[in-house]
Amino acid sequence: MGIVAGLDSSPDFTRIVVCDTDTGAVLRQGYAPHPLDTPDGAARPSDVDPQAWLLSLGEAAGGGLLEGVQAIGVSAQQNALIPLDAQGNTVRPAMAGGDKRAQVAAADLIDALGGREAWAQAVGCVPQAAQPVTKLRWLAKAEPENARRTAVLLQAHDWLVWQLLGRPVRRTTDRGGASGTGYWSAATGGYRPDLVELALGHQAMLPDVIGPSDAAGTTPEGLLISAGTGETMAAAFGLGLGFGDAVVSLGASGSVMAVHTEALADTSGMITSLADATGMHLPVVTTLNAVRALRGTAELLGLADLEALSDLAMKSTPGSHGLVMLPYLEGERTPNLPHTAGTLAGLRRESMKAEHLARAAFEGMLCGLADALDVLRGRGVEVRRIFLLGQAAELPAVQAAAPMLFGAQVVVPQPADYAAIGAARQAAWALGVSQGTLDPRTPPVWQGAAAQVLEPGDELAVGQAVRQQFVSVREQTHPGAFRA
Repeated sequence: MGIVAGLDSSPDFTRIVVCDTDTGAVLRQGYAPHPLDTPDGAARPSDVDPQAWLLSLGEAAGGGLLEGVQAIGVSAQQNALIPLDAQGNTVRPAMAGGDKRAQVAAADLIDALGGREAWAQAVGCVPQAAQPVTKLRWLAKAEPENARRTAVLLQAHDWLVWQLLGRPVRRTTDRGGASGTGYWSAATGGYRPDLVELALGHQAMLPDVIGPSDAAGTTPEGLLISAGTGETMAAAFGLGLGFGDAVVSLGASGSVMAVHTEALADTSGMITSLADATGMHLPVVTTLNAVRALRGTAELLGLADLEALSDLAMKSTPGSHGLVMLPYLEGERTPNLPHTAGTLAGLRRESMKAEHLARAAFEGMLCGLADALDVLRGRGVEVRRIFLLGQAAELPAVQAAAPMLFGAQVVVPQPADYAAIGAARQAAWALGVSQGTLDPRTPPVWQGAAAQVLEPGDELAVGQAVRQQFVSVREQTHPGAFRA
């Protein structure tokens, strides 16, 4: 068929991969950081000029990278809201990332609709500071003049697709991107304009939600542009996730998502019901504490890095000699304990050794994520295989404990640009459909990610005992936390 490109515009950089349409093999790639005016070491700003994304894209595509490419897919950071005026100009810089300014606005919105359950039923998620709907509420309160001028609402991948197509009258998005806004329901497949008005104070034009294999349009040069999607959905597509697959992401905080056949309304607010890039659903459960618990333990023990903590933990044994860490260092979201602190239980003379504390940190982190997995399993989500992502996934202590604690096969993919690969796969799908060579309901079959596969094997019973030890301490310390 030819070659296609996938570009991923993350919070900090643009990465482009050019892939063979038949196999998905990466033929060439480009990279460029976003030219943001941020001093070295400073936090990334919440307000970003979206032109920086275009400049980065142009630089990453330099040197003839896109020569011969027939179609492009766009993946981009989620929750970056771009308010436009009636002429299509940006009203203010894009509001990107987890914006702490919007925390009060999130609480306001929850109350305005009648509570967490009302939001979960309406759109499958409870407003959080990062979400576009919450940023609209903040805009209406903090910058009322900008709010009044706002006539069109786009997210990062919507805006980039629109720019690549030459800013046509029609603006589009996909189910994945729309499902994270807080004003589109994955369950009904429709917008809730009343929630836009509740947040912003008036209606605004919203992009058309097109199908997973649809094309957003064609550039003046004849290059097909696919629907595009958010980074999470693109990465899931690039990994080749299917029914029965889950992903556990190990960042400072953690997340668990799985492929499911339907949207899940969760009145507790623990599940965010997202749509994926194929027509299925991606329920997500997040924890506030993952690798931050490991880094804190390493600092406490005077260790230089996580590799040293892992080496030390491997000198202990499963169960850490009875030492249990509840890793709720920043409070916790799963279970919903926003004002709590971490707990270290089971201290006895024989357990008070550095290697047992190191092991307890790894087991506490993974048991917290296993709790999040159980939230999904408890709602009927099938989990047969778990993809483990993040730099910490490479640590021996994580790989030794994860299969037994999760109770499933664990797959550790080799590091790759999965979001960009997913965007390229979407481009290949849209191209094939447009040429009549692919079914609009069936994405192209690409070679799977190179990965290490870990089985729980004979240690499954040991893992269950360690989980039970963790659950007992959690229930004693925070009774009924998962029933509240």
